[in-house]
Amino acid sequence: MHPAIRAARALGWRSERVPVPGGRIHVVRSGEGPPLLLLHGWPEFWLAWRPLIERLAGRFALLAPDLRGFGATGKWESEPSAAVGPEVHARHLFDLLDALGIARVGLVGHDVGAYVMQAMARQAPDRCAGLFFFDCPHPLIGARWAAPRQLAEIWYQTFNQLPLAPLLVGASHAGCRAFLAHFLRHWAHRKDVFEAELDLWAEVYRMEHNLEGGFDWYRSVAASRLAVIEGRAPAPAPIRLPTRVLWGRHDPVLRAEWADRLHEIFTDLECSFAEGSGHFPFREEPELAAEAVASFFVRIGWT
Repeated sequence: MHPAIRAARALGWRSERVPVPGGRIHVVRSGEGPPLLLLHGWPEFWLAWRPLIERLAGRFALLAPDLRGFGATGKWESEPSAAVGPEVHARHLFDLLDALGIARVGLVGHDVGAYVMQAMARQAPDRCAGLFFFDCPHPLIGARWAAPRQLAEIWYQTFNQLPLAPLLVGASHAGCRAFLAHFLRHWAHRKDVFEAELDLWAEVYRMEHNLEGGFDWYRSVAASRLAVIEGRAPAPAPIRLPTRVLWGRHDPVLRAEWADRLHEIFTDLECSFAEGSGHFPFREEPELAAEAVASFFVRIGWT
């Protein structure tokens, strides 16, 4: 059994691989109520959301998919791909919702998932009840991605595109664990929030093509990321959906000061900061995160 599926079943949560055009998407489901779609980042899979699912399953129907290339969804092609950017992931997720008979959903995500959420909001805003972001990357970060003090933080975005990266990282369980642990510890303000699951994380990422699947994200967004840094990216169309951002104050890779231009992208925005968190407020301050998510969706009438 795939370890991402085994983890869900050990918790007593529903796990299924749902057929969609092009492949199958693994999704974990728990709870009842209005549906919320939880979209993880890198280097993660659905289990990153465990603390939030545990706290919100009594109020919402939670759906935590593994994005294409990750977890038990896995990579759908054998070769490296630069064709799985946010718009493609967004279409897959709408296909997933169609397959599950869900017309409209609240969106919660961060990191990779935050990019995908923005694509979903632009592709089909009528299907999105509202947007809740943790530490929201956005196009108006601009050249700050490559500021001198930031270069040491974003090295992995280039490394992950190298053909030898999966071979090096996946050569052993210990090596893969150390690589993933670097990010899960360094990006957190509370360094121990993933510690008990690091062996499982390495097991999931060493499944066939899973490292390559996650790395395909960086291949797919390389050109657009460079355009943002160089100031060549077109101004993004505003998103007019209700939006809430909770940004970890101590995030070293998505810096809290980069929230300064969010209002130029989201016209209906509420933003605050998780003072005890880095990149993963939903792990580092789960009570705060869960209450913020629930309060937002109640406020906008998604109940």
